[in-house]
Amino acid sequence: MKSAKFTRYRYLFSGLVWNFHRPFIDGEILNGSNHFKLHTQWRLMTTSKRVQDRSKRKRIHDLEVVLEKHKIISKTLFLLEILKQEPEQVMPIRSLDQYREKINLPKPNKLSVFLRKSPKLFELYKDTKGIMWCGMTKMAEGLMEEEERIIEENSDKAAECVTRMLMIAVDKRLQLDKIAHFRRDLGLPLDFRKDWVHQYPQSFKVVQPFKPHDEREYLELVDWNPNLAITELEKKVSRITGSKDYEHVPGLLSLAFPMKFPSNYKQVSRYVAQIGNFQKREYLSPYADPRGLKAGSLEFDKRAVAIMHELLSFTIEKRLVTDHLTHFRREFLMPQKLMRLLLKHFGIFYVSERGKRFSVFLNEGYVGSELIEKHPLVTWKEKVECLVGYRKNKKEIETTKCLPDMEDINWYVSESENEDIWLGHEGDSIGSLEDGSTEDSCEMDVEEIYNEYED
Repeated sequence: MKSAKFTRYRYLFSGLVWNFHRPFIDGEILNGSNHFKLHTQWRLMTTSKRVQDRSKRKRIHDLEVVLEKHKIISKTLFLLEILKQEPEQVMPIRSLDQYREKINLPKPNKLSVFLRKSPKLFELYKDTKGIMWCGMTKMAEGLMEEEERIIEENSDKAAECVTRMLMIAVDKRLQLDKIAHFRRDLGLPLDFRKDWVHQYPQSFKVVQPFKPHDEREYLELVDWNPNLAITELEKKVSRITGSKDYEHVPGLLSLAFPMKFPSNYKQVSRYVAQIGNFQKREYLSPYADPRGLKAGSLEFDKRAVAIMHELLSFTIEKRLVTDHLTHFRREFLMPQKLMRLLLKHFGIFYVSERGKRFSVFLNEGYVGSELIEKHPLVTWKEKVECLVGYRKNKKEIETTKCLPDMEDINWYVSESENEDIWLGHEGDSIGSLEDGSTEDSCEMDVEEIYNEYED
């Protein structure tokens, strides 16, 4: 029998998308075939804008303010880093223009106008040929030197976080391109791939284990340190600290995760029992070998929550872009529907959809819009922010009136049931996860969020 070819049609009727598959063999429709069925599916059309509209009532104002500030300062920091890499730390404006997409400055907005908004950081001038150049002011140069000094002073702590990430990874190695997404979040230097990764040979090394068919570089764990295999939650709750006289062995944990709900969310009391059952459930430490866990089990999902909690605890601002987090699903053996798990546990995490990408916060790291523990780089960033003159048009950021209804949340059912978990090495094909690009690629996550937000 000849192989069947499937064609997919999409019809738009009054805001609905009608998807159906029709099997063809040599141009003839198979009706009543024992091998094929005509499948019709109706679903609501989903777009990122629709998700934002539906979640307006579910926003936490203080954390949305944090994200708005980040969006402003990140543009400036990106351009300062570009200038810093130039030999003379100056560039023609037309050369900087290639980074419009990176800083989300579409035409007809002029880059020169954007730069002039921060005269204490950027200098603009024309040469004898009339070409406009941009450089850093003395104040900006001093701030960049200060950042470099802070990163160097906290380098050992950053190396510890990277080492612990490698210890969590199933194969004890991570792709360097993926770690690069966490560079600012972990406080790594700009050129960390060139020199920094070779400064801690006792902890990790750069390898290319899958040559010649895979030329990519990986960072691999050199030596397991049992004193680092202690989660941040264990340190806080049980006061466990590593020492030479005591070698910690990761295993089953039954620690409760700190939860914070907005004061105007009144429905939590209705679900105390369900939340209590989740908190009491034992789970495997992120540093223990997870390959004996059954995919789709309640313990499997709670371990994933523990891993995300640990990774967010490593970051200097207790926040990550969700795209970057989902890049590590296979390496850390986490569910495919990771976004849904984040939304389900909104007392532990807060997901914001503002901008092109979604961001996830660790709730316990903040009081209002302020970090409880400020890394020196956060304090430095606030100094730079005071010198940034650019401000977007003010938009009302609505406060949280109603978080996702918990009637749809079953604390006893796994979100990753019947999912295939891959335990091979990185050289195999793993689809879109191999793409280390920073482009927005969260279409599936958008649909999941839309479904989670449905009333």
